[in-house]
Amino acid sequence: MIKEIEIAILPEQLNVYNSIEKAVALAIRVPREKINYVSILKRSIDARKAKVQIRLKVKVYTFESHPVEEKLKEDKYKYVQHADPVIIVGSGPAGLFAALRLLESGYKPILIERGKDVHLRKYDIADLNREQIVNPDSNYCFGEGGAGTYSDGKLYTRATKRGDVNDILHKLVAHGASTDILIDAHPHIGTDKLPAIISNIRETIINHGGEFHFEKKIVDLIIKEGVIKGVTDQTGTSYEGISVILATGHSARDIYELLDSKQILIEAKPFALGVRIEHPQQIIDSIQYHCKSRGQFLPAATYQLVTQVEGKGVFSFCMCPGGIIVPAATEAGQIVVNGMSNSRRNSIYANSGMVVSVELSDLQAYQSHGAMAGLKFQEEIEKAAFDAAGKGQIAPAQRMTDFVNSKISVNLNSTSYVPGLVSAAVHEILPSFVSQRLQKAFVAFDDKMKGYLTQEANIVGVESRTSSPVRIPRDAITMQHVQIKNLYPCGEGAGYAGGIISSALDGVAVAEKIGK
Repeated sequence: MIKEIEIAILPEQLNVYNSIEKAVALAIRVPREKINYVSILKRSIDARKAKVQIRLKVKVYTFESHPVEEKLKEDKYKYVQHADPVIIVGSGPAGLFAALRLLESGYKPILIERGKDVHLRKYDIADLNREQIVNPDSNYCFGEGGAGTYSDGKLYTRATKRGDVNDILHKLVAHGASTDILIDAHPHIGTDKLPAIISNIRETIINHGGEFHFEKKIVDLIIKEGVIKGVTDQTGTSYEGISVILATGHSARDIYELLDSKQILIEAKPFALGVRIEHPQQIIDSIQYHCKSRGQFLPAATYQLVTQVEGKGVFSFCMCPGGIIVPAATEAGQIVVNGMSNSRRNSIYANSGMVVSVELSDLQAYQSHGAMAGLKFQEEIEKAAFDAAGKGQIAPAQRMTDFVNSKISVNLNSTSYVPGLVSAAVHEILPSFVSQRLQKAFVAFDDKMKGYLTQEANIVGVESRTSSPVRIPRDAITMQHVQIKNLYPCGEGAGYAGGIISSALDGVAVAEKIGK
């Protein structure tokens, strides 16, 4: 007999010998001796009741059945050194997974990245944290692997209708990720593990005839009679191919400016903006797990919050349990913060973006900037945060209760943010429609999570790069730009994705269109 069932066990039982088999035997009402093999299909934490449980979806084999060895899907990449080239601008998830699919289809991916390879990039990130020096082409947003590499590596997505999520996960495992991501309900890799995986993906692409060009910033597009032929970098070198995939990420403002200057259609789109909030992880654990300490068997607790305030959405974004806050500016003179955590999620802090929806109707004062209205709005707030903090990458902050009461904090809590914090009126740095809605939302969230609104939490400004405020429009069927043939806007920077998995899926979808 082969059967799929769901069971629940206590966290401390998860790694105890035979505990899962015993729970399965009890659930299907057969003696333990008749259980031949149990395969875990999905794993999640159920903290809805006072006693936290681990829920497992399993496939059960009794002794009348024989378990089939489940092998990882073997990807079939072709050698493409002399095949038709496709130019990919950007080596984030969209660009990398587009390249892998192009290898499968027999095309040669040529990836052009403004930043450095993933290992050299870490030195610029160290300088950003310790010396507060912003390299505009190599930072938390730019460089091999994109913004997702130096992050939590969260792989959860709701974009399951966009493509085969399992294919993306299997490719990550094939390049070094833990097989845990195949079964966890909210899988993550961790910033300590991702660089090696990204390097392995690059090795696969190069070994099959693809190319990488680092520290090459695209400054022009080669377009003839409405058809893109290639791109040109800052050195004057041109790269030509049968198609160009534009996968530059949501912070590549110069690409939007380039498109706008060449009168290639781009559009303003809604996005979200707010702050990053940092609690002691113990507070979040105690709220979510209903206990003073989570102990050694439960992971750092996470949360997801959303509400409506005066007709606008306010929601948590990129929640990092056991994580740290990092400086995500891409130019000097701006403050942008983001969150990340390693695979163990063992920091004493929990942080999350907390943002308010920004609609086009909120940008009336920026209408003269056309499609760039949201970018100018972002830039002003990031500069205001920099001016309020005083210098370098020190970020403006308030205690959470002071923020809600529009009061400057006398002092601040300790923080994971390495450049440091300074007490400032974050509620005044933000536009009033953002800060006032956040203030009301925090009160509402405390009703959902008692103890969430606390003076032990810091509000850190600003979280402004949740998504692109610009869309590069493309045809829904061909996925090509609506004006330029063979130009494929792709991923977060084009306005069609919002995370590692959705970006990877978009890259695959674009590569498949080129393959057809």
